Amino acid sequence: MIGHFRVVRTHPPLANKSSLQRAKAPLAKQCRVTRTCRVPYAVKEGSAKGNLEASKPQDELVLVEHAKEDGGIVQIVYRNGGLVDAGALETLCDKVGWPRRPISKVQTALANSFLTSGLYLRQQPSDKSEKSDKLIGLARATSDHVFNATIWDVLVDPAYQGQGLGKALVEQMVRTLLQRDITNITLFADANVVEFYQQLGFEAEPEGIRGMFWYPHL
Repeated sequence: MIGHFRVVRTHPPLANKSSLQRAKAPLAKQCRVTRTCRVPYAVKEGSAKGNLEASKPQDELVLVEHAKEDGGIVQIVYRNGGLVDAGALETLCDKVGWPRRPISKVQTALANSFLTSGLYLRQQPSDKSEKSDKLIGLARATSDHVFNATIWDVLVDPAYQGQGLGKALVEQMVRTLLQRDITNITLFADANVVEFYQQLGFEAEPEGIRGMFWYPHL
């Protein structure tokens, strides 16, 4: 089924350096990626081509759509905000092989995030009865609400990877942060995905800036 999805609506790609200089500032210098071994959270068992102003983010955006033979509709939807079910996130973390953390801490992390963005598989039956949404991707950001934001926990269900959904997820989140006038955007990337983020305009260790970490010595 995945191979028969068709793109029905997307925003243009984030602007390159020259256009961003005209809009706000160079994205590659504003969005910094620090090379580090990130330990992703999980949950406990049981439970712009052109000016950025011209491509404002939307709280809900249909990325792809598929018409079923029975008349039903299947969509993949990007959504800003809203409640994220910790149990659904637990299942997603398991699928990508992330280690688990206490579900209560995951719920607190989600609740305290400045922005949570999700990808959902939406099933709309042909009889127009109640639609259902299944979480297939997530990213969240923490922020001081003024200057800085850090993106965490970017993941996409392996069954839907290779479709450009991870790129759409990150691009839409960056757009949302920029539209809220937050222009210093950072994230932590495992070595095997640094190139992925660089293709989106992020820069590893710009101007010699390095990530510093403190861990308790047990």
